[in-house]
Amino acid sequence: MRRVVSLYLPTWPTDRIRRRTSEPPRDEPLVTVHTVGSRRVVRAACAAAQGIGLHVGMALAQAQALVPNLHVVDATPDEDEASLRELARWAINYSPVVSPDPPDGLWIDIAGAAHLFGSEEELLRDLISRLTRQGIGAKAAVADIPGAAWAVARYGAGGVVPTGRAVDAIATLSIRALRISAEKLSPLHRLGIERIGQLAAMPRAPLVRRFGRDVALRLDQALGHAFEPITPLIPKETATASRAFAEPIGRIEDLKSVVQHLAKDLCRQLERRGEGVRRLDLLVQRVDQKSACLRVGTAQANRDTAHLAKLFDERLQTIDPGFGIEEIILVAGKVEPLQDKQVQVRGLGEDDTGEADIGRLVDRLGVRIGMRKVYRLAPVQSLVPERMARKISALAPPTGSVWPETLPRPTRLLDPPESVVATALLPDHPPRFFVWRRVRHMVAKADGPERITPEWWNGDKGSSARDYYRVETEQGGRFWIFRDAPTAEGGRWWMHGLFS
Repeated sequence: MRRVVSLYLPTWPTDRIRRRTSEPPRDEPLVTVHTVGSRRVVRAACAAAQGIGLHVGMALAQAQALVPNLHVVDATPDEDEASLRELARWAINYSPVVSPDPPDGLWIDIAGAAHLFGSEEELLRDLISRLTRQGIGAKAAVADIPGAAWAVARYGAGGVVPTGRAVDAIATLSIRALRISAEKLSPLHRLGIERIGQLAAMPRAPLVRRFGRDVALRLDQALGHAFEPITPLIPKETATASRAFAEPIGRIEDLKSVVQHLAKDLCRQLERRGEGVRRLDLLVQRVDQKSACLRVGTAQANRDTAHLAKLFDERLQTIDPGFGIEEIILVAGKVEPLQDKQVQVRGLGEDDTGEADIGRLVDRLGVRIGMRKVYRLAPVQSLVPERMARKISALAPPTGSVWPETLPRPTRLLDPPESVVATALLPDHPPRFFVWRRVRHMVAKADGPERITPEWWNGDKGSSARDYYRVETEQGGRFWIFRDAPTAEGGRWWMHGLFS
């Protein structure tokens, strides 16, 4: 299923100027201007300028009359478009199918790539936040129809349009969201047609006869009745391998064979450059001009042909060949200098005497569940249970920290701890019984307390000390529970871990 992000950059020209020159301050209005006939006209306005009523198409003299201290810069549309292409190169980090949408946007086809960020919502949130931190105003929407995503990003609330709901999402939007030229909008307004839903309800023949085929085409593109291709931007210096077919293919066996040959060609290029791949993108072009893409990553630089090709094996089945595939392109989206020595661990091969490359295991797991979910835990110098470990890369070098061997800790911690109802025979003694998850447990043995005090240097101000007990129930269960204050102070009991 196609899922396309339309990224809208409403103040791209002025944001680009501020990023380049660091002035003027963002609270001062800035506009770019160009010459139309004999007049100087505003071509772009920053957010501060728009907030005080300046807009595109306004005469510069009128704008300066309203804002005497207005900052004015000559517009450079060619530089704006070149910078937009550079931004598109950066956006390839999110998907292999990225294309500039001049003058103020990008297309990003995230089908097959959104899971790497957790979800489509997380991908959009990450994209917008990173641009905002760089001083670039941005808004985005994702839908299964590019025209619908474009409309929602610019004239709607943005965000994620659920699959199959694109038509409903744009029905109430202004007809300006159809990318119709200004001269075509005037007759539509005179007829009282203000919303896309009104235009879609008109009979097709009178619509084409009165307003032309371009209006009908834009409507069809927004409703998904006409396919709108996105041509991916592939930087010239990027290592690629491609195959075009005289006769379209579609069998999964043929796809695997082609991927293996492409991986071999790509690895030869990388070997000559002394590089290994960290991210691979597979672009599939069908005979009906529809495309699909798959993205896989590696934990470390790699140019093993068999391993790289195998990473696509399970996900090739998700590609719908339609009426046939006419071209396949394999792109090394991210490369690094190849290390001479791979990370090795013992005990992962066929016997304990051999050595296996743990990077291959990490790659296979990353393809299945997402690379962000593959990690290992490193010790942290702290006695507070929640702080005793942190997530690091699965192939990160040893940190040098270790957990104390004599410090008993449960094999599973609950995050956050769960409340229990417990009764102790004497104050500050271990509980005689407790109720957890509606089950009553009688305590047969107990050990403790182990008092863990707050770490004020880590911001634990106002926290109380915890008294931990290791308890064993009559049924054989072993638990780690604690009281967060002395009994006299009304301390409560909490379940924090389970021993194996």
